[in-house]
Amino acid sequence: MAGTDRYDEIDAARGVAILMMILFHTLFDLSFFQIYPVNVATGFWRYFAFATASLFLFIVGISLTISHAREEERLAGDPKRQFRIAEKYLKRGSWIFACGLLVTVATWLYLGEGFVIFGILHLIGVSTILSLFFFRFRTYNILIGATCIGTGIFLVAANVTGPIWLLWLGIPPVPFISVDYTPLLPWFGIVLIGMGAGIQWYPKGRRLFAVPRFPAFVFAPLALLGRHSLVLYLVHQPVILILLQLITGAPLPGA
Repeated sequence: MAGTDRYDEIDAARGVAILMMILFHTLFDLSFFQIYPVNVATGFWRYFAFATASLFLFIVGISLTISHAREEERLAGDPKRQFRIAEKYLKRGSWIFACGLLVTVATWLYLGEGFVIFGILHLIGVSTILSLFFFRFRTYNILIGATCIGTGIFLVAANVTGPIWLLWLGIPPVPFISVDYTPLLPWFGIVLIGMGAGIQWYPKGRRLFAVPRFPAFVFAPLALLGRHSLVLYLVHQPVILILLQLITGAPLPGA
């Protein structure tokens, strides 16, 4: 455990997801800006992107159950406990969603067509707020999450479309293009499965299993990356674009 309230294995797993994200977005930029022909839309790299997002969201679910259990314990005896917990998650979710809006504005200014309307930060922000209604279901969240995933897959397979105000739910308008689209269905299902797993693996916010020993020179840097995942998410794309421009000399759009 790092400090008094973090588990290094969770931070390290989040660090792995960060590295996966940086790798995929580098390849995506090489393809998007026609610097190098990499097919990220289908095949291995498409599934790699799904795995990356799934790992992030699964960890979000686990982390939510740990923090909720600790808040319940910390505020035990407080008559306004539920109100204070709800206030915390509303503030946290709103902050993350606001960071998502920064991504919306930045991609709109930089890309124009294809800008991010409801990406992974928007989803995490909304999921954090919605989690308040799902803590009570404990391990049943695994079943609820699987239902969300199944529903989302059906919406895509059936090519269900609708007005733009349903876009966040998983029902996009036509036409619709976005470089990052992570709607509630199916992706909130991954968060719910993480919440169900968190109840099993970290009951009352305490680890139930022994963590294998990993080499410190690998484990510690990954955990450090995981502890700063939000900042890294916000800055990694500009850094990638600057490096690509310096290395290739290619005039990227908007640069």
